[in-house]
Amino acid sequence: MAVNIHIPTPLRVYTERQATVTVEAATVGEALSALTTRYPNLQKHLRDGEGKLRSFVNVYLGEEDIRFLQKEATPIGANADLTIVPSIAGGAA
Repeated sequence: MAVNIHIPTPLRVYTERQATVTVEAATVGEALSALTTRYPNLQKHLRDGEGKLRSFVNVYLGEEDIRFLQKEATPIGANADLTIVPSIAGGAA
């Protein structure tokens, strides 16, 4: 099924400046794998050395955080939207 993955601005440098990438996948994990297969330099920003989704990377299926669904095993329906949201920290004291 076609899945639209919305890429946050800081990561678009790794997707040829595309804000949205469409891949074919049945689960969130398959969609992320298809994305990083197409754009291998994105891999290290989404996954750790063991291949797990980094703790500071949040992925939403529609408006639902996949951590509260079935994580990467979450099934995707037709014309689904995934959004990658990296956590941002810092600021002035």
